[in-house]
Amino acid sequence: MTAADAAPSPRETIRIRPALDALPAYLPGRPPADDGIQRYKASSNESPFPPVQAVRDALVTAIDGLNRYPDMGAQALREALGAEHGVDPSQIAVSTGSVAVTGDLVRALVDAGDEVVFPWRSFEAYPILVGMHGGTSVRVPLTAEHALDLDAMAAAVTDRTRLILLCSPNNPTGPALTTEQIESFLARVPEDVVVAIDEAYREFVDPEVAPDTARLFAEHANTVLLRTFSKIHGIAGLRIGYAVAHPRLGRALTQVAMPFGAASLAQTGALACLQPAARAELAERAASLRAERRRVIEALRAQGWEVPDSQGNFVFLDMRERSGEFADFADARGLVVRAYGDDGVRVTIAETEANDRLLEIAAAWRELS
Repeated sequence: MTAADAAPSPRETIRIRPALDALPAYLPGRPPADDGIQRYKASSNESPFPPVQAVRDALVTAIDGLNRYPDMGAQALREALGAEHGVDPSQIAVSTGSVAVTGDLVRALVDAGDEVVFPWRSFEAYPILVGMHGGTSVRVPLTAEHALDLDAMAAAVTDRTRLILLCSPNNPTGPALTTEQIESFLARVPEDVVVAIDEAYREFVDPEVAPDTARLFAEHANTVLLRTFSKIHGIAGLRIGYAVAHPRLGRALTQVAMPFGAASLAQTGALACLQPAARAELAERAASLRAERRRVIEALRAQGWEVPDSQGNFVFLDMRERSGEFADFADARGLVVRAYGDDGVRVTIAETEANDRLLEIAAAWRELS
């Protein structure tokens, strides 16, 4: 039977929520093209290292139990994370990456018309998560240095504000907040407005400037910490992250979480990452990536680039309207990077060879421009 002979498709009359028409699409980092050119992927802020051996061994052992549902409460992982953060396990909310936990926060806190304040540009899932649940996004522009403008964010709070998202280090630009900056900001925020400190890239922050968010969490009942195993831990493909919340919000996050959201292998991999030997190896990897980041930033600045003070595993090039052009230029020369409209280009600190390729491409661009 030919296509012409096939029965016509039925006319759809279902009603889709109008809010979906306004949702931006999440654009993942583009993978390298398979056209014979050796390319490095520096578009998704992934770890350039494979999982540590302890994780690999644990996953192999856990495979035999995949015929069973995962522990819906992720009890062993929550107990381990509770001990690490000095809280009751019930205050740990686990889901498929910190992005999913952020979505749970919106579901737990935001009704239609309620506002969520966040910096922009920042993590591009924020407006998607807010919009899909009927909330109103309040995007606060960054400073000229591509950092969070906390004064402007505090001024943006209204009686409809239910949640504030602080991405630190900020993705995609890189600057991080200090303890003093966050503390001063919290003093200006009403106590019934939740402030989520998104620390997906915390392990890449230079230790001497890392904010004491544990103390801030302990002192402020409207704070929540977001973490992920997708970056330095090297298990992005397993999709697991968590929130550290105060008791009432912790219960609410459990209420709105997707049942069985954290897969068995993801829980197993995360637990293995918390073992002492794995922690030590991951700490060495973090230190090496911080050193590579410093090397790359110094080299770019020596070439004449203005690069924000990144504390993430990435650097940001303020390319403005030439962002897409630079991404194509890099791709043709073996490096896949991430362009953000007319705002700039983010490049992951990846393998040494990839970082060297970036420096070569950046130098070639300046020569031609």
